[in-house]
Amino acid sequence: LVRHYPRRYGDRGRMTDLSDLRVGEHATVIAQVAATTMRPMRNRRGAILTSVITDGRRELTLTFFGKHPGSLRGHEAKLVPGATGMFTGTVGDYRGSRQLTHPDYEIFTDVDDEARAVVQHAWPIPIYPAAASVPSWRIRTAVRTVLDTLGPDDVPDPLPAAVREEHGLMDALRALHAVHEPHTDRDWQEGRRRLRHEEAFVLQVALAQRRAAAAAEPAVARPRRRGLALDHFDRQLPFTLTAGQVEVGEVLSTELGGTTPMQRLLQGEVGSGKTVVALRAMLQVVDAGGQAALLAPTEVLAHQHARSINGLLGALGEAGMLGGSEHATRVQVLTGSMPAAPRRRALAAAASGEAGIVIGTHALLQEHVQFADLGLVVVDEQHRFGVEQRDALRAKGAGSPHLLVMTATPIPRTVAMTVFGDLEVSTLRELPAGRAGIETFLVPADNAAWVNRMWQRIREEVDAGGRAYVVCPRISPTEAEDDDAVLAGTDDADGAEPDPDGRLDVDVAPARASRPLASVAEVAELLRTVPALEGVRVGELHGRMAPDEKDAAMTAFAIGQVPVLVATTVVEVGVDVTDASVMVVMDAERFGLSQLHQLRGRIGRGGRPGVCMAVTAAEPSSATGERLRAFAETTDGFVLADADLRLRREGDVLGASQSGRTSSLQMLRVRQDAPVIEAARRAARTLVEQDPALAEHPALAAAIAERLDEESAEYLQRA
Repeated sequence: LVRHYPRRYGDRGRMTDLSDLRVGEHATVIAQVAATTMRPMRNRRGAILTSVITDGRRELTLTFFGKHPGSLRGHEAKLVPGATGMFTGTVGDYRGSRQLTHPDYEIFTDVDDEARAVVQHAWPIPIYPAAASVPSWRIRTAVRTVLDTLGPDDVPDPLPAAVREEHGLMDALRALHAVHEPHTDRDWQEGRRRLRHEEAFVLQVALAQRRAAAAAEPAVARPRRRGLALDHFDRQLPFTLTAGQVEVGEVLSTELGGTTPMQRLLQGEVGSGKTVVALRAMLQVVDAGGQAALLAPTEVLAHQHARSINGLLGALGEAGMLGGSEHATRVQVLTGSMPAAPRRRALAAAASGEAGIVIGTHALLQEHVQFADLGLVVVDEQHRFGVEQRDALRAKGAGSPHLLVMTATPIPRTVAMTVFGDLEVSTLRELPAGRAGIETFLVPADNAAWVNRMWQRIREEVDAGGRAYVVCPRISPTEAEDDDAVLAGTDDADGAEPDPDGRLDVDVAPARASRPLASVAEVAELLRTVPALEGVRVGELHGRMAPDEKDAAMTAFAIGQVPVLVATTVVEVGVDVTDASVMVVMDAERFGLSQLHQLRGRIGRGGRPGVCMAVTAAEPSSATGERLRAFAETTDGFVLADADLRLRREGDVLGASQSGRTSSLQMLRVRQDAPVIEAARRAARTLVEQDPALAEHPALAAAIAERLDEESAEYLQRA
């Protein structure tokens, strides 16, 4: 109970802004009763009591039903005009007015001691995460019942005295009283500050212990060897590496040459040249006698990577072939849809070491896939994979292979894991010369004139030699949602829990809209009948097509034979068509910021300027509308990553959820508390170096055992 912290704090003299309420939420508000009436029901026996509460500007109706007026007298006696209280329930809509039906409530009344009542009237009111059957005030009463019995010996302090003194923090018992029974706003603010430091320190000590244990399993050093494939590759590159690519390459080279497993996140704008940096790292490992595996999220991207890498390598990728370089390696693709015979050859090439670079999808994770000497794992667009999937591939190394994960726009959980863990970060901000700019527009789905102009714009680009993607969240109109798409409704919807100091106590997100989503089949058929696109060939691409059909569709699109491609998010990452100049995203509100940024990155990759049009039915004033405005206002992926973290939080860094809706963190918020977490990391490393088993810190050891079970600790460490 005492570790079930209040979500926010109310003030008896300050009403909750009722304009923030949304239908479907379970909300707790502070308001004043404006009027209460009771009347008999019209069509059946019984009575209805309605009470109107207000924040001084807006109103909310409370509705109670009873078998007879007597059963409602208790409510009528409490809900008198002028009374102020807390009211909790699920927000509904009745004839255009918002209401709570049979809400639970607590009217603020004076306590027996009049002098004490005057003092307590000014105290902040803790409002707890609650449910309809257990409202906040019942939790508060239970917490205080327990808290009043506790002494200093009952609450061991996991924070060492030196850490408390350095940051000016109160002890554990005082902090619990401060957050549960604050007399001033400063009380709960200081209590929460102490508990944030405690949570960060406990997590970081657990991580420091696991890192110390992992140091006993070193990686095989893969130092750079001169005169081999990497040197020849650098000499034959048809372009000059950017300063950022050179700098990051040197860092990777140094880490690959050590026995400490590299764990590095390479983040860079779409088109900043991450693949070339990764390929140079893979060649260094191959030169040192090892293998590299590149894990891609889709077959389209796996084959795209293979074509791109083979094109860059030339004779250096033709080991054992006529014309192949004496320093050449072999690039092998392995996907789930490969026919049996080619699949057996691919498996043999990986297992024997014949293939120095193996590129694949989830098929690489299967148990029967073996490597001769896996030295480097590269995960492209890492947000598309779970921690367990990345870990499964790393486990295929004889030792502990080096790890490089790449992303264009980190999702909030990636940012969180970077702050918490020891994943070092390299950043590519510089784009190669010759890239054109991209303009982004939001197109209201119900504005026919804007939609028609959008199709006309596609025609103009096609006539000028450009290509156009039209992305849909579904393949066909008969399915609930597309297997290829990670719809924003599953990880990015409105209604996520607000920050702990927010105004509303929201427990349940509103239901999804029932409006049908655009599908590839429907939109492709529509575009074939749009007058503005008369005579323009329209193709389709989605994950359920056979591999040869996908390749044919992409080839026809790339050469301009079919200049308009209606697709799912299989084109989200890695697909490179230099003449692509238009991106239309249907039902854009259903996609996360990271996906939208990735999709937009498919255009403007050559010298032709790009235009991205996001079609949406979202209300401009909604959280979704704010997210889409952020997308339209900047093409800077790092600005978008920060906006994503601000809008939907970091997700569960101790579990599998990538959504911001659920978090096992109680007090910490990564975006605001990064300095606290970093300070805790430094202090934790020092403490574990001095006392690895925490023999001198039993309270800290107990806190780790209580709050971080083995599964969560392993998850956090792997990530």
